[in-house]
Amino acid sequence: MKKKWLYGVLIFLASFAFPVSAFAAEGEVTAPVLELGLNSLFVFVAAMLVFFMQAGFALLEAGTVRMKNAGHVAGKTVLTLGIAILAWWLIGFGFAFGDGNSFLGTTGFFFGGEGDIGSFSVFAEIGVPLNLMFLFQMAFAAVSLAIACGGMAERAKLSVYIIFGTIFIVLIYPIVAHWVWGGGWLGNLGMQDYAGSTVVHLTGATAALAATILLKPRLGKYNKDGKPNNIPGHNQVLTVLGVIILWIGWFGFNPGSALTPLGDGFFGYVLMTTNLAAAAGAVAALLISWAVLGKSDIPSMLNGVLAALVAITGSCAFVDAWASVIIGAVAGILTFFSARWFERAGVDDPIYAFSVHGIAGVWGAVSTGLFATPELAETTGVGKAGLFYGGGFGQLGVQVLGVIGTFAFVLVLSFLILGIMKWTMGLRVTEEEETMGLDISEHGTYGYPEQMSLLNKTTSSGIPAE
Repeated sequence: MKKKWLYGVLIFLASFAFPVSAFAAEGEVTAPVLELGLNSLFVFVAAMLVFFMQAGFALLEAGTVRMKNAGHVAGKTVLTLGIAILAWWLIGFGFAFGDGNSFLGTTGFFFGGEGDIGSFSVFAEIGVPLNLMFLFQMAFAAVSLAIACGGMAERAKLSVYIIFGTIFIVLIYPIVAHWVWGGGWLGNLGMQDYAGSTVVHLTGATAALAATILLKPRLGKYNKDGKPNNIPGHNQVLTVLGVIILWIGWFGFNPGSALTPLGDGFFGYVLMTTNLAAAAGAVAALLISWAVLGKSDIPSMLNGVLAALVAITGSCAFVDAWASVIIGAVAGILTFFSARWFERAGVDDPIYAFSVHGIAGVWGAVSTGLFATPELAETTGVGKAGLFYGGGFGQLGVQVLGVIGTFAFVLVLSFLILGIMKWTMGLRVTEEEETMGLDISEHGTYGYPEQMSLLNKTTSSGIPAE
């Protein structure tokens, strides 16, 4: 009864989402036409959820940095989104999913709509219009770029986001996407990455790591003896709201990758494993922070949620529900310890991009090689069973190879590109500009003008401003 009710609602909504002329052309609503309409609506809603994750990134990053940089960081999110859309349309989509070879696509540049379907044979049989697949995959690319730019917070020039962001979407991200999802060598080997633990998150995080190392730490982050100082974000409430939005957006990320609400409703199972992992990551990260620090740390809990979501992104369609809880909990714990280790090692990553998206992305990729069940591998049609289900080391080996190949490719290329940029134009703002804040130095106005004006008066006079 519930399933009939669900299908009825979907049919009603699809009648608005799908052109009436398509129905009229046949004189009746045929099963293939109805299926296309329902799939189109499903993918459109999923794409919008992933697209809306940019709002989550804006709130999360703005809340994590200091008030003098909040407007810059939030505005940068819109800038990189615009760059991602244009660069994806120009070249990125073709490199990622166009017909070509096992390394990259060589067709479909300057995407022109449904008429280009001949250049994208990988999408020929999926039952979703090409325009919607362009939109859906563009949202994924934009998420990866947002991650890549996160490690640059509070000291990178605005021009760096523009130049590196364009190159990232044109060259770096699409090649990795092609390897796994576009008919490339990792996909041919059977690598399991349902929605992008490796493709989206590890790729973006590795680029962020390269940028973080080349930019060097923020002023005042480390003492002369190398001991790190805590630089808290200005608004923890914004970070909480950002994480909640990202959590909801992930329901488009993972379940949306099923590309259809029909059949046995497999997207619902993916949603369940995604949600379970996120909850486990939140609880595990909070508890481990409490045990280690003596106080329950909210930022650690928030990072635990995101790390768990990153880890389950690749494995959500391949593992049992109980395994998703383990994957999420382990991701939350790994992120807590790795973030502290990188900070002590001198890597100043303001939003912990590599710990949350990189380390957890690696764990997510490896976890399918351990926990993938034979039934779910058969259902998805990708890869084989994991080590714990009698599959031996075959699938695990493919997953590890994919992680190593992706990490090495992205790290080397990112270092090369950013290194050339650092040598020719510089990556970092001046000390004076960093001290006054990127809001005022890059944009001429503060994100919090009244509060910053009051703070500046207090600082300059030495007494509280009236």
